[in-house]
Amino acid sequence: MKFFDLGLGEPKRRAELEAAFRRVLDSGWMILGPELEAFESEFAAYCGVPHAIGVGNGLDALTLALRAAGVGPGDEVIVPAHTFAATWMAVDAVGARPVAIECDPATFTVDAASVGAAITPRTKAVIPVSLYGHPVDMAPIMSLAERHGLFVLEDAAQSHGALDHGRRTGSLAHATAFSFYPTKNLGALGDAGAVTTADPALAERLRMLRNYGSREKYVHEEPGVNSRLDELQAAFLRVGLAGLDAATEARRERADRYRRGLEGVPSVRVPGEAEWARHVYHLYVVRAAERDDLQARLQAAGVPTLIHYPNPCHLQPAFARHGYRAGQLPVAERLAQEVLSLPLWPTMPLTDIDRVIEAVRSA
Repeated sequence: MKFFDLGLGEPKRRAELEAAFRRVLDSGWMILGPELEAFESEFAAYCGVPHAIGVGNGLDALTLALRAAGVGPGDEVIVPAHTFAATWMAVDAVGARPVAIECDPATFTVDAASVGAAITPRTKAVIPVSLYGHPVDMAPIMSLAERHGLFVLEDAAQSHGALDHGRRTGSLAHATAFSFYPTKNLGALGDAGAVTTADPALAERLRMLRNYGSREKYVHEEPGVNSRLDELQAAFLRVGLAGLDAATEARRERADRYRRGLEGVPSVRVPGEAEWARHVYHLYVVRAAERDDLQARLQAAGVPTLIHYPNPCHLQPAFARHGYRAGQLPVAERLAQEVLSLPLWPTMPLTDIDRVIEAVRSA
């Protein structure tokens, strides 16, 4: 059994990707061309906003969005302690300080009350993370941000197509950062990312920053970076975007099968889904008090698993200078000891789901 399958061996998907490759090859245009323009337009429309700006990867999407919003040295940015390290690295990259908060242990997302308790006079921005595919309840956070004059950047690297009260992730914050790493719900065949926004000035600055700080060739208005989503990855992403909703439904079907098979099993807690949310299950993450023992038993039964994430950000060596100590964020620290990701991908055979369920129940 696999943990994940990109589906590159599926005849229809392979043919569509090969056609996209030939289209780019025949065009002779590799950077900032018609494929990127088309993908940006299609992805912006999918998310329900006017602008999508393709960049090199998800970390650059976060970092450049913060830069475009003017977040910098001396500022504080509120972030979850339980998230992938890139969320924190973007804050560090602009010279700001990450201020860690806890998340809901059922949905793994932050709420407005936790954000509000962390606001200080130095707070400039908030990065709510729609982790594992569950969206953040964004409206209360946006109301709070409006009262305090804060920039809200949603980290939606794992929640392409998720719904918050019927609205898609990517349209709910001042800006939203996406990763298109190959294993994401919408994945390229290499690194890729994007920022979506309804703010035309922010979008224009992002386009400049990703391209050496230049709007006009050889005129550099400020130090930028080289972080441009290339034509080939944009073409591949257009293929994936066309099938994203169908793939999401397939993920949800498999997640529901897991839920029905594992609810009531005393050794694990299945992930929650708020009544207002549409979870897209980038990962199917259970919690187990005896996680390491369970993982070992599943491995012995031929079931691969992964841990997302075994070390909370506030205790990572990369962020030691911020002065966090063990015990300060007990929910995040407990989650790091309990979370376990079970195999899940859109075309995963249902018989494999049943096999995993049986292995968990027997562990």
